[in-house]
Amino acid sequence: MSLIFDSHAHYYSQVFEEDRDELLVRMHEQDGVKAILCPAENLCSSAACVGLAEKYDFIYAAAGVHPNYADIWTDDTAESLSALLDRERVVAAGEMGLDYYRRDDNRETQKRVFAAQLELAAEKKLPAVIHDREAHGDMYDMLRYYRPEGVMHCFSGSVELAREALNLGLYIGLGGSVTALNAVKPVEVAKYVPLDRLVLETDAPYLIPRPYRTAPEKYKRSESWMIRYVAEFIAELRNTDPELLLDTAARNAARLYRVEL
Repeated sequence: MSLIFDSHAHYYSQVFEEDRDELLVRMHEQDGVKAILCPAENLCSSAACVGLAEKYDFIYAAAGVHPNYADIWTDDTAESLSALLDRERVVAAGEMGLDYYRRDDNRETQKRVFAAQLELAAEKKLPAVIHDREAHGDMYDMLRYYRPEGVMHCFSGSVELAREALNLGLYIGLGGSVTALNAVKPVEVAKYVPLDRLVLETDAPYLIPRPYRTAPEKYKRSESWMIRYVAEFIAELRNTDPELLLDTAARNAARLYRVEL
């Protein structure tokens, strides 16, 4: 069985409250899920990610503040986040970035908080898990200035933006949204991105891939084993072997986060 490294999954979510432990153990022992990166949204979920990583040796944590929580950033937030980034099981900073889809009225605050976290990531020598939604102009201005190492999570830009991200040394993260019936740009990016710079993700519990996105039983959440369907979809686009794509993406994620599979 080929390797699965889910490079972005929020298993602290309340959606997993009833069966989290059972699900995680089953996926790891039976479904080929070798590793999972749990990224955070705020200080509370950062601590929850660390807790999961300390409980399961196949889970790794990222600590950070999502742009949706930028308004609550303070000096104390920065200090607490810095301490979390020093924890042994934390291998990345994030999820961080800019999101002008949900909030368009606090752009300067979002940019300030993103910049503070990029500086923390550089100080800690950690890759950044970067969120960019309808903020491409400001995002790429900041990426060119700070030049972080890391991954563009759930990449939603054009091939031209993917090329620039790759030229800046970043990885491209793709997941269930690539399989959506109305996906255009993600499909083009999936065909374009070099195989050695691609990582796969679920963004669990979000972005359920086909066929489960449209299944009669209507799955209510994404789970890490579903990455197989994302890999099969992308492999067909690229006319390559899905098992090779899965294995390569897993090893790319391990290299990005400096962990062993």
